[in-house]
Amino acid sequence: MERIVIAGAGPAGLRAAERLREIGFGGQVTIVGEEPHKPYHRPALSEQLLTGEWKQRDLGVPAYTELGARWRLNCTARRLDPARRVVELAGGEELGYDGLIIATGVEPRRVPGIPWHDPRVHVLRTLGEANALAAGLAATKGRVAVIGTGFTGCELASTLREMNREVTLIGRSPTLCGKALGPRLAGTLADLHAGHGVDLALGVEIRVATPTLSGIVLVLSDDRLVIADCVVVSVGSLPGVSWLRSSGLTLDDGILCESTCHVSGAADVVAAGDVACWPNLRFDAVPRRVEHWINAVEMGRAAAESLISGRAGARAFTPLPRFWSEQHKVRIQGAGMPSLADQSVRLGLPAGRAEGSVTLYTKAGQTVGVVGLDQPRTTLELFAELDRQFPADHATAAKYGESA
Repeated sequence: MERIVIAGAGPAGLRAAERLREIGFGGQVTIVGEEPHKPYHRPALSEQLLTGEWKQRDLGVPAYTELGARWRLNCTARRLDPARRVVELAGGEELGYDGLIIATGVEPRRVPGIPWHDPRVHVLRTLGEANALAAGLAATKGRVAVIGTGFTGCELASTLREMNREVTLIGRSPTLCGKALGPRLAGTLADLHAGHGVDLALGVEIRVATPTLSGIVLVLSDDRLVIADCVVVSVGSLPGVSWLRSSGLTLDDGILCESTCHVSGAADVVAAGDVACWPNLRFDAVPRRVEHWINAVEMGRAAAESLISGRAGARAFTPLPRFWSEQHKVRIQGAGMPSLADQSVRLGLPAGRAEGSVTLYTKAGQTVGVVGLDQPRTTLELFAELDRQFPADHATAAKYGESA
């Protein structure tokens, strides 16, 4: 290979480029990113950037080796022609490649009926959107409505309370982060937010959203009225695959990949990060997407290795997924696949340990996930045990009929 194109300038794309150089690829690397910025620390957008603890200059994510890459920033990939090995950019420019790494991430999901044209309505995915939200908050003093009860919505609600703003957290789900944490721990999280003054409106939908001079008026499905100076919509995301619609590749929930990160049905194309849907053979052979920062970093590196190795020589990417969050100064650390569990149990903590909790998630009696609240030592010990239970070895991959 002489030319490798990386579509996506986030953490997965950056670490893929880094790994290419580490393993000796000396050809041309071109990184295409739709934003005008080089990779930055996206989790900080909902916390340190809004509070002013970090400035924009603090967000940059460094490369740990010389990339020697051509950066094509503020540039959108419009189309992929895998037969011709061409990525078409906005304006009709074509980038030929010998190898392609797709790392185009996700885009925010849009809620019908929201007045998206109103400048008081925000989403929070990019640095530009975070700056717009910060400016909107600085210009107002009243209530903020956060629509969405996943990690980003909950982290944002926590940050806003730290800034002494009144917050209403609205969600269709009756629980907070319920899909990721399960009902038992989600209840604990709801109590934490309520105890810090977050107004919870759960299990409801937005019936009407009307812009007025005094704010955005939200009428909920339980007839409750919320008037907000700012509205932030954080109801999940969709994989960034619209530019791949005419490629002939399988696009269901993201871009379908083999266990080695190779894109199904394409030659010399791999995918990494939030956009990739692949089977993690540690657990089973079902393709899934994993939207966590750590996974994007690790998968970017693995995809680069697989691209250079080729299908025949590549190893399955079998990480132990890990995630973290901080809400109201409580550290949440998770590992494994809690969403696969059919049961969860909260552990008793050893004497002398600080307040907090550790929850184990099991499926058919086997532990598949761990989540700790303010218990870093115990949680990390259990992470290591979970890693031993699900080894990333040849036997694991052979169980599902694939090469390791």
